[in-house]
Amino acid sequence: MLGVLALGQVGCAKNVEVQEERPPADSAKLSEYYPLAVGNSWTYAVNGRADRPVEVKIVKEEEGFFQDNQGGLLQVDSFGVRDQKRYLLRYPLEPGKTWTNVVSVSSVEHYKILETGSRCRVPAGDFQGCVRVESRNRVDAKTVLVGLFTFAPEVGMVHIEVVAEIGQQRIPQTEMSLLSYKLAGKPQPAAAR
Repeated sequence: MLGVLALGQVGCAKNVEVQEERPPADSAKLSEYYPLAVGNSWTYAVNGRADRPVEVKIVKEEEGFFQDNQGGLLQVDSFGVRDQKRYLLRYPLEPGKTWTNVVSVSSVEHYKILETGSRCRVPAGDFQGCVRVESRNRVDAKTVLVGLFTFAPEVGMVHIEVVAEIGQQRIPQTEMSLLSYKLAGKPQPAAAR
């Protein structure tokens, strides 16, 4: 899934936390924030370099997961958007919602929805109604990796930023901004062409 999670998160996944809460009937709207279908693709500029884009394309569906050309596996279930290791977005979509993913004995990721209904401007366009999520993963006694992910409705992940937080200092690690996208069966917006 976007290789950036591998760059930004540490650990080998062992478990995805599943809480006993029951999601509401309208949780299906989560799929709007990461539309998954064979043929969908997203092209990103990495660290501001549009001349060396990274394309993530859904190439097949198997056992409920959609596999991309980067080797990532994604799924939308009744609780959220997830890969095989973690939930990237969880219901309900409201500021302050938190969840935890245990990725190994010594590594736990903490997620929080920072904003809903926000605006995000990237090279692919100006998107409204976005959800911004923060992940935090302690690497060692001094360092926390912080991931900031922005999901746009009917588009998917439009911006990703990973920083290393050491004390009060934030050191940029990776940044990806959506350049263009194609969704199977839907015309591509003019801004993304």
